[in-house]
Amino acid sequence: MINSLQQFFEQRLQPAFKGNDTHIAEHAIRLATAALLVETAQADFEFDLLERGALKSMLQRVYGLTGRETADLLSLAEQEVDASISLDQFTKLLDRNLNPEQKHHVLELLWEVAFVDGRIDKYEEYMIRKLADLLHVSHGKFIQTKLRVADRSKQRGCHDSL
Repeated sequence: MINSLQQFFEQRLQPAFKGNDTHIAEHAIRLATAALLVETAQADFEFDLLERGALKSMLQRVYGLTGRETADLLSLAEQEVDASISLDQFTKLLDRNLNPEQKHHVLELLWEVAFVDGRIDKYEEYMIRKLADLLHVSHGKFIQTKLRVADRSKQRGCHDSL
C-alpha cells in the first residue's frame, strides 16, 4: 500500500508542478497542507472530535470547499499520513511551491490546530518547530506566529499554556 500511494504521489502530483495541470498542483498543495495539519493534530496522541471538527472547519474556510470535498480531503490526508514514513514528501512539495508568505500562512494553520484544545502539548510544539524548519520559516516568524495565534485563542476564551 505504501508503494502504491508513493507511486500515485510521484506520478500524479509531482508532475503537476512542471506546468501540466494547475488543478492537480493545487490539489497536491492542499493535500500536503492537510496532511501536515493532521500530523500536528495527532502529535499529542489525541486526535479527538474537537480537533477533527476544527480541522474540517479550517480546511473548509481556507480552501472554500464543500462539506463533502472537505471530508474527502481530510480522509485522503489521514491515509497519506498513515502510509507515510516521513514528512519529507509533504514539506518538500510545500517548500518548493509556496512563497514565504504562503509558508507563513501554513505555519499559522498549524498553530491554530495545536491551540484547538486550549493548550500546547510539548509534542505539538516540537512538531510545529520541525515543520517550520523544513519549510524554511525563520525562528522569529515561528515565535511571532505562535504568540499571535495564542492571543487569538485567549480572546476566544481558550486557556493556553505556552
